[in-house]
Amino acid sequence: MTDILMPKATAVWLVDNTSLTFEQIADFCGLHPLEVRGIADGDVARDIRGADPIVNGQLTREELDKAHADSNYRMKAVVSRHAELLKPTKTGPKYTPVSRRQDRPDAIAWFVRHHPEVTDAQIAKLLGTTKSTIESVRGRTHWNSANIKPVDPVTLGLVGQLQLDEVVKKAADKKAKDDAKRGGPTLDAEPEAPAEEPVVEADEPDAYAGSHTAESVFGSRD
Repeated sequence: MTDILMPKATAVWLVDNTSLTFEQIADFCGLHPLEVRGIADGDVARDIRGADPIVNGQLTREELDKAHADSNYRMKAVVSRHAELLKPTKTGPKYTPVSRRQDRPDAIAWFVRHHPEVTDAQIAKLLGTTKSTIESVRGRTHWNSANIKPVDPVTLGLVGQLQLDEVVKKAADKKAKDDAKRGGPTLDAEPEAPAEEPVVEADEPDAYAGSHTAESVFGSRD
């Protein structure tokens, strides 16, 4: 399958605008079906705007119609002459300009909230930060915690969308494999029902109450 540009943004658009199955979308975008399900449920890629693959020239209307007609059909992407040029190349350690370094805690907070499956090592490598900084943001011990807010690192200009998608995809695939090895997430034991409090019944009224009179107690004057 030809690698497509902005796979996660494309998946967002296909989920929102088509009736394709999760498997069809995952196969076309190179994602895991569970990740596509997460997009549909709103748990993944909530801050990513959908990208129309037809407008972008990566998919034809005919291919989309075939996939709608047959759930087993797998769409083929349009081969782009520029795809190879646009693929990210491996680079050395990431350098973040001084003007952008103050934005890194916001990007770290975004990962912690939206993609907990991404490891600290992956975040550190992607953002050019340290594990101690990540821990301080996660534990809210960072010196500027009061002003840190989760912001997409792409929006901040710290990384490219392709780099972000690649890291998140790797983390999601690893998590899915780990869950499969463990047989899926374990179910929490059903909490025991709280013991019923004993019902305290009110004392019955004295059967003899009101049966005594002054005459019976003190005797008659006669």
